[in-house]
Amino acid sequence: MGEFKQLTTSDGKSISAYQASPAETPIGAIVLVQEIFGVNAHIRSVADSYAAEGYLVLAPALFDRYEPGVELKYEGEDMKKAFEMYGKLSPETALLDVAAAYHELEKAGKGIAVMGFCYGGLMSWISAVRGEALKMQPSCTVGYYAGGIGNFATEEPSCPVLLHCGANDSHIGTDKIDAVRKAHPEVEIYVYEGADHGFNCDARSSYNPEAAKLARERTLEFLRTNVA
Repeated sequence: MGEFKQLTTSDGKSISAYQASPAETPIGAIVLVQEIFGVNAHIRSVADSYAAEGYLVLAPALFDRYEPGVELKYEGEDMKKAFEMYGKLSPETALLDVAAAYHELEKAGKGIAVMGFCYGGLMSWISAVRGEALKMQPSCTVGYYAGGIGNFATEEPSCPVLLHCGANDSHIGTDKIDAVRKAHPEVEIYVYEGADHGFNCDARSSYNPEAAKLARERTLEFLRTNVA
């Protein structure tokens, strides 16, 4: 079971972050970046699950700059609210929050990955291509269904990158994934047949347990190779 702590960003903002700690000395660390639903129960469960694998995990609350404590579900009014909050986000500002979590994890003295889902998947890519400007040098990054990645496809990552995509994901066209693949043939990209946007999230109707299981196995192997 994790706990929330406060972080201070380089532009002086105070944001919360959910920290999940392993039972023993961590083998590595992960900045876990939320979807557009906040650091909700699902994101906390993901953090807890990677802590159980031996990683120190910190999930910064990107919405805290605009409205502290936003935690949403995946339907109804919460879905509407999620898109309202999404409209307030910008990758440049969100990267400051990711960097605050990254620098907090540096205290552990271990390799650090940045992993994210949906908007967080995009931020994992941006951490790889723009992190150096904020003194971030991730050991690797992992992005699940990274919406908007095509807009940054030609930018050069500074670390190994793993991307998980659903073949049925209407939010991310195959042209966007192909743009990344063409610009960076070294990037590991997996496309899961029959999987839609959000396939990793067991709280969403698009949950695909087979794809989620395989993606997790590949992620853990990638982390063992580059972080642990």
